[in-house]
Amino acid sequence: MENTERLGETVRDLVGSGRRERLAQVLAEAHAADIAAALRDLPVAEQVTVFRLLTRDQAGSVLGELNEPTLSELAAALDPAELSGLLDRLPPEDAAQVLEELPAEQSEQVLDLMKEERSEEVQELLEYGEKTAGRIMSPDVLAVHETLSVSQAIEQVRKSPVAETAQTLYMVDDHEHLVGSLPWRRLITADPATPVGLLRQDEPVSVTPETDQEEVAQLVAKYDMVAVPVVDHDHRLLGVITVDDVIDIIREEATEDIQRLGGAGGGETVFDPASAVFGARMLWRLVNLGTAILAASVIGLFEGSIKSLATLAIFMPIVASMGGISTTQTATVVIRGLALGDMTSAHVWRVLRKEATLALTTGLANGILMGLIAYVWKGQILLAVIIGVAMVINMMVAASVGVVIPLLLKGFRVDPAIASSVIITTFTDVCGFFSFLGLSTLLIRFLL
Repeated sequence: MENTERLGETVRDLVGSGRRERLAQVLAEAHAADIAAALRDLPVAEQVTVFRLLTRDQAGSVLGELNEPTLSELAAALDPAELSGLLDRLPPEDAAQVLEELPAEQSEQVLDLMKEERSEEVQELLEYGEKTAGRIMSPDVLAVHETLSVSQAIEQVRKSPVAETAQTLYMVDDHEHLVGSLPWRRLITADPATPVGLLRQDEPVSVTPETDQEEVAQLVAKYDMVAVPVVDHDHRLLGVITVDDVIDIIREEATEDIQRLGGAGGGETVFDPASAVFGARMLWRLVNLGTAILAASVIGLFEGSIKSLATLAIFMPIVASMGGISTTQTATVVIRGLALGDMTSAHVWRVLRKEATLALTTGLANGILMGLIAYVWKGQILLAVIIGVAMVINMMVAASVGVVIPLLLKGFRVDPAIASSVIITTFTDVCGFFSFLGLSTLLIRFLL
């Protein structure tokens, strides 16, 4: 992090003083990710100046590291021919990632100017849906035929342009069907005349191009894989997803879950302009406004009781707040379990029992404590009992909806991460107000 900040300061100073020769030297020794971070803090004109001082290989790598707003601004300022030349040098999956961030018209123009073979590879990847294995896979996969000898396979690997970056060697048959994998160590140490088919390991876990990228990440974590082969429905080998791509997926998915838990757009970054995120923010704020009105209408049902005993207004937020924190804790654990694949329908009752037990025990503990506080504060034993009971009821409701609502949303193919900030808290607010004010109304003649 310190290196990134130091590079950013150096780049800004050298650009400001016009020392381009020295700037080029500094950039030549820097990592692409650090250069991308430095570009982010510069005006567009200066971004272009710095970018054009990079070598072609560096420039291509930096493009793959830029965030969406910076990439869009920089790409719009570059000549399409210049941009196409840089994308020709990127791996197809990285080039596809850059192009999908550009306006459709600009993306098509750049594709037309790219080398025909590379352009076709990139277009094939872009045909797959967003956030699928097909969109992020690399078609540059290293595979040998199962009938080759060890010496022939080693010679084929030597001549392959992707041998330097390939993490796994796969084995295919006459029809390009994936039939297994071959560990590098076993290949190198075997007798040169041995058929590689005798050395292969069992067929590796694979995915189809339509597989969701989050599921790919779960497979990598579950089976400790460094690469995942992608096959079509006839089991022909199409490409491979490497662990560095999976790390990006994990970061992206975790970021989206955190943002949606807070009611923000899943793809929002801290650098997005206000106009770009206005719609997503406004949508969830309007939804929250609607749920707040619903909670307020419940309070309105007991307006007479509140007028008769104003003390009730003091304790209402406490009951609702305790339900809110309870449901947030439960929902966060459940949503994370769903994201990791740990939470399935077979575990519902087990998790529900655990959360209900926690809700009951913590509810009783908090209810007794709050009841004592209320008694010391207002001197009314019945009011203290009502607050304690209402708190237990609300926490039990919070535990139930914190488990059930995310599962229902998952079943309807809606991202469960949106549940906590808006939908679930509505249940606890309404239930908290209703239980506390309802009990108070039933017993108000003993409270006055």
